[in-house]
Amino acid sequence: MTEKGMTKLAGAHRTLDSYRALPARTPAPLVLVVHEIFGLAPHIREVCDRFAAEGFVAVGPDLFTGELAAVMTPENIQKGRAFLQSLTPEDFRDPARVARRLEDQPPASRPAAQALFHVLQPETRRGFALDLAAAMTELRKNPAVDPARTGAVGFCMGGTLVGLLATLDPKLTAGVIFYGESPPEADLPKVQARLLGLYGGEDHRITDGVPAFAQRMAALGKPFEYHVYPGAQHAFFNDTRAPTYHAEAARDAWPRTLQFLRSAFH
Repeated sequence: MTEKGMTKLAGAHRTLDSYRALPARTPAPLVLVVHEIFGLAPHIREVCDRFAAEGFVAVGPDLFTGELAAVMTPENIQKGRAFLQSLTPEDFRDPARVARRLEDQPPASRPAAQALFHVLQPETRRGFALDLAAAMTELRKNPAVDPARTGAVGFCMGGTLVGLLATLDPKLTAGVIFYGESPPEADLPKVQARLLGLYGGEDHRITDGVPAFAQRMAALGKPFEYHVYPGAQHAFFNDTRAPTYHAEAARDAWPRTLQFLRSAFH
């Protein structure tokens, strides 16, 4: 039996609502589970429970704790995604153009579009990653956690944040990036953790850049391995999202993740 429930966790400059699941025996290695753009959804809590059942302390911070919580609802996120998908590459490079496009949105959709665009900005992501780094520092002091064996697993936006966390936390043992963007090239020398990347073959926006990321890591002598699932799309692991869930890829990715973490924590 595992102990599970909500708790509080200190971020860089705020306190994060978080979900925690403890294994039957502690102290145990830690896995920080970093959520997708859909927040600390039931799916992420279930992933935490699965890690706890495998003998890990699993903690899922809610990065939308606070003012973002009211606007980052599933309905609003869908509205915001429709707006983002309408933007051109030129729009993304010019904040003034985005501001004008936002003004053209219906009043009911504008707050969601603004919030989602804000969440995806590099400075916002870095702030989230700093929150995760502070949380890891706090969790290493928890008596249930083995401080020498700490890792992070993230999905989509969370996968991107795990990569950023690896550049900020020199004590991170291992990180698993599920279809997230690669960390900035200039920060790669700071990575000390072993990294695993799991990607969908049809997710070209993310996956097409992975070989170059692997080459840069290899040139730096940094351990990074990855696997691409043919036919799988972005978010293939989330079994609550039927359009993109890929059962075969998800079934392989879970034991692959466990094996990687256990090898890194050995």
